[in-house]
Amino acid sequence: MTQSMMSYSDTGTGFPVLLGHSYLFDKSMWSPQIDTLAKYFRVIATDLWGHGQSPALPASTSSMADIANDHLALMDALGIHEFAVVGLSVGGMWGAELAAAAPERVKALMLFDTFVGDETQAAKDRYFMMLDTINSLGSIPVPLLEYAVAQFYSRYAKPEDTQQLTASLSALRSEPLRTSIVPLGKLIFGRPNRLALLETITCPTHVATGALDLPRPVTEGRLMAERLGCDFTLIPNAAHISNRENPEVVTQLIVDFLRQYG
Repeated sequence: MTQSMMSYSDTGTGFPVLLGHSYLFDKSMWSPQIDTLAKYFRVIATDLWGHGQSPALPASTSSMADIANDHLALMDALGIHEFAVVGLSVGGMWGAELAAAAPERVKALMLFDTFVGDETQAAKDRYFMMLDTINSLGSIPVPLLEYAVAQFYSRYAKPEDTQQLTASLSALRSEPLRTSIVPLGKLIFGRPNRLALLETITCPTHVATGALDLPRPVTEGRLMAERLGCDFTLIPNAAHISNRENPEVVTQLIVDFLRQYG
């Protein structure tokens, strides 16, 4: 059976860079970066399953490694052999899996506001309770919606960004919530500890975390950089969606790191 492809944008020319967005966002999350990156690179930005314009989560996709393989299949379909991966949040989780699984193809890896270790039991229980509530209701209730927005963005966020996220989460219908968003959430928050995977990654890497990130605190980013033996950047005045709260710093960081492969 042929699996359908994720939705993606393909912009610019040069060395290919694959962008992975956060849970509950879509490829437009990267809009502050894409125009600049496309001056130097061929930029592929995907919509995760059940997000943006992508189809529902396939029954065969049940782990971060599976999501990494789905992205590898897309790069195969595009005829792209060697590329860099820039992932934020869940984009970094599957990005690390992809870099470990295909070392001959992933030539550089940037991990933003992410963690490949597991959640604490308390955090996992909290997330699963929220997801079960959403699944039961077929919608995201207002208190959970407000909680989610506050987890993603800090006081430095642009009002239009928080308003857009609130509107998009409010608009989610029961079918995509139940068939994709909730199961993907359980896949993400129930993930196993994969910190040991970092020691197998051979390509150049860089880790960065927003100074105000709540779900993925700076200590986690520093721990991963230590395991990878790479540099770590603290992004000031930014929470979890650091590329939108401090876009200039993040864009420059990506360009400076990846231009050696362009």
